Amino acid sequence: MIREYYEAVCAENETRANLIALRSAVKDEKEKRAFAYLLGGDFSVLCRLLEHEDPKVRKNAALLLGEMESEDLLPVLFDSYKKEKTLFVRPDYLKAIAGMDCEAFLDEMEEQLEMLRAKEPLPEEKKHVSAEIRMLQNILLKYRSPRPHVFHGYDIMEPMLLLVNREQTKAVADEIKEGTHTLLKGGIRVKDAKIRTILPIRTYSELLFPIRTKTLLVNAPEEIGKQLAVSELTDLMMRLHEGKAPYYFRIEPKGLDDAKKGNWIRKVSDALEQESQAAWINSVSSYETEIRLLMKKDGTMAAFLKLYTIPDQRFAYRVESIGSSMNPVNAALCAQLARPWLKEHAQILDPFCGVGTLLIERNRALAAKTMYGLDIFGDAIEKAKRNTALANCRVNYIQRDFFTFEHDYLFDEIITDLPQASASRTKEEIHHLYLSFFEKAQQHLNDGGIVILYAAYPQYAAEAVRRYENFRMEKTFLLNEKTKMTLCIVRYQK
Repeated sequence: MIREYYEAVCAENETRANLIALRSAVKDEKEKRAFAYLLGGDFSVLCRLLEHEDPKVRKNAALLLGEMESEDLLPVLFDSYKKEKTLFVRPDYLKAIAGMDCEAFLDEMEEQLEMLRAKEPLPEEKKHVSAEIRMLQNILLKYRSPRPHVFHGYDIMEPMLLLVNREQTKAVADEIKEGTHTLLKGGIRVKDAKIRTILPIRTYSELLFPIRTKTLLVNAPEEIGKQLAVSELTDLMMRLHEGKAPYYFRIEPKGLDDAKKGNWIRKVSDALEQESQAAWINSVSSYETEIRLLMKKDGTMAAFLKLYTIPDQRFAYRVESIGSSMNPVNAALCAQLARPWLKEHAQILDPFCGVGTLLIERNRALAAKTMYGLDIFGDAIEKAKRNTALANCRVNYIQRDFFTFEHDYLFDEIITDLPQASASRTKEEIHHLYLSFFEKAQQHLNDGGIVILYAAYPQYAAEAVRRYENFRMEKTFLLNEKTKMTLCIVRYQK
C-alpha cells in the first residue's frame, strides 16, 4: 500500500488522508525501509508540500520527512519552521528534526525560545505555544546540558517529611536524634533538625520537603502551577543550593487517574514555567528536582519537593541486583527491628543470600565476626561479592544449595529472605520449603541461636515453629498489611 499512498500524494488525490496513511504505515520499520527505497533519495514531492495551503498537509509532510532520518532535510525543515505562521504546526516541525544533528541551529532556537517565554500568549494560543516551548527546550537540553546546582544546605534546619514503612513508623522515628518529629501514616514529619543528621538514617525510603502554598485544587492544574510559582519553592531552592535559577523539574502527581496524568502534568508545568518567567523549566531528562503533588480525600493536593541534588550514599555499595533482590531500605529496616536479638561478633549464615544486601545491612547494624552467604545461582554470588567489596565488608560466599550445605562449626544467627511463589515455584512448593528450612536450620544453629526471617508467608513460619519443638517464636513485625510480609524472630534451643 506504500506505493499506492505515495502515488495518490503525487497526484494530489486526497493529499492529507494519504499523508496520514503513509505516516501510519512507516511506523513499521520494514515499511519505512520500503518507502525510503521507493523515494530513492528524491524528497522533492514531500518538500513541496511544506508550502501547501492546508496547514495539516504541511504538518504531516514535515513529520513524514522527519521519519526519513536524512540530515540533508534538516535545513529545509528548519527554514519551513521559521516561516510557519500556523501555531499548531510549528511544534511538529521541531518534532521532525529532533532526532537530527541540530547543532548548527541551536542559537536560533535559543533566541526563539527566549522570545516565546517573554511573550504572553492569547488564551487560545497557550496550548500551541507551550508545545513549541517544550520541543525547543528538549532539543536544546540534548546539546546544552544545564549546569547542575550544588546542594549546600546540610546544616539548615528545614521542615522535612520522611516516607517510611507504614507499619513500622516508630522504628524509623527512634533513629531521629535531633529536633522534633510527628508520626503520620506512612511518614514522619521532622522539624528543627539539621538535614545532615537525617540523611544517614537507613530506614526511610524518601526525603521530601513540604512546600507551603495556598489551597491547591486537583481540578485546576493551571492554578496549581501558578500557585507553585509564587510559593516558597524558589526561595527554598536558593536556600539549599549554590547558584541561581533556572531550576529543572518534573511533576509527579500521586492519586491521579493515569488516563488524565499526561495532559494534567503539562498544564501544571506550563503554568509554572510561564508564571515563574522560566525560573522553573520542565525537563524529561535533565531534571534535578521532582515536585510531588499528593491528592487528598477532600480534592485538594499537598505539594512536596524531592531533590536529586542531594547525594544519597546510604546504599552506594548496591551496584548489582537481580530480579528478586531485596530492597536495601527493607533490609536495613529488618536489621534495625532485629537489633535487640543480634549478638556482637556473631557467626552468621544467610542460606538464600542473593546479592548480599541483608548480610551487609545486618553487619552495619552490629559488627559480625564471620558471615557466610549461600545461593544456588552463580550470577547472584558474583554480584554479591562485588556489592560486599564496595561495602568494605567480608562475607564468605558459596554457590551451594542450603539443603546440602555442611559446615565445621555452628552459627549464632541465620538471617534470610526466603523465596516467594512465582512462575517457577508454586505456593505448595514454598510451603514445603519453609518446613524444610526450619528442619535443616537445626543442624546449623548454636543453642540459643536466632533465626531472623523476612517472610512472605508468616503462617508457614508459624507452622514450622509449632512442628519443631526446639523453636520458639519470640517476635513478629508486620511490614506490609496488604501482602502480610512479616519479619519473624525465632529462638532455637536444644
